[in-house]
Amino acid sequence: MSKALKAAKAEADVLQELRPGQSIELLKKLHILTREGRLNQDSRRKLKQVYHLFQFIEKLLRELPGEGAQATLADHGAGKSYLGFILYDLFFKARGGHVYGIETRSELIEKSRVLAGQLGFGRMSFLNLTVAESTHADGLPAQIDVVTALHACDTATDDAIAFGLAKKARYMVLVPCCQAEVAACLRETKVLALSRTPLAELWRHPLHTREIGSQLTNVLRCLYLEAHGYQVTVTELVGWEHSMKNELIIARRTGQAKAGAAERLKSLLAEFGLSSLLDTRFRLQ
Repeated sequence: MSKALKAAKAEADVLQELRPGQSIELLKKLHILTREGRLNQDSRRKLKQVYHLFQFIEKLLRELPGEGAQATLADHGAGKSYLGFILYDLFFKARGGHVYGIETRSELIEKSRVLAGQLGFGRMSFLNLTVAESTHADGLPAQIDVVTALHACDTATDDAIAFGLAKKARYMVLVPCCQAEVAACLRETKVLALSRTPLAELWRHPLHTREIGSQLTNVLRCLYLEAHGYQVTVTELVGWEHSMKNELIIARRTGQAKAGAAERLKSLLAEFGLSSLLDTRFRLQ
């Protein structure tokens, strides 16, 4: 096979992986595609995750008035803003609306601003703030339609939820990562818990503490969202072979707070010796 044919086949293979209308220039700027327009295995995996998440978010955006014509979306822990740029390219660019990327690393914010300028993505803003700071920041509107947090580490997911509640977000799309706070609390109270209940055997060993802490954290988050008037769906983002941080939480605002969810949240925190979190992460009033 000649070099020209090989190149044409490689290009066709790459195009098969991309969404219709996807900007090749954008993917090269994000280093998802090489300068030659090729995809390596790591980039293919990353793109698969972002595209899969895009499918969920696009469906929610289309449920907004005018099929999302003036939607606002805040992406927390944006990093290099892969998600924000691809959402803008495939959805917002042709419709209107605004994408806000929120990230603590100033160098990534600056790079994202430069790239948005180069691509003419005029309705993208990048804010050098923590998730918690962004709740009261001047550069964001009073209400946000969609809040996303892809692999926001540890308590950043909880901060994204708090932001969504403060902004009365219609939807929240969360892929939690590296939950450590609850696991640390479980470790601190382990001796007391072992004397009180056989359930503590579930987190007696360090590895189990980490895993139970992670699972419990997400269960508590779902109850917390339900208690604040959201309908919650939990599913997989992609196959486990692509990412171990794979839990996807989708919350839709109904405005119908569930008293039963609030009671179960309090009971669960009490059972695990975590009631102090009612004053910090899981405030119900």
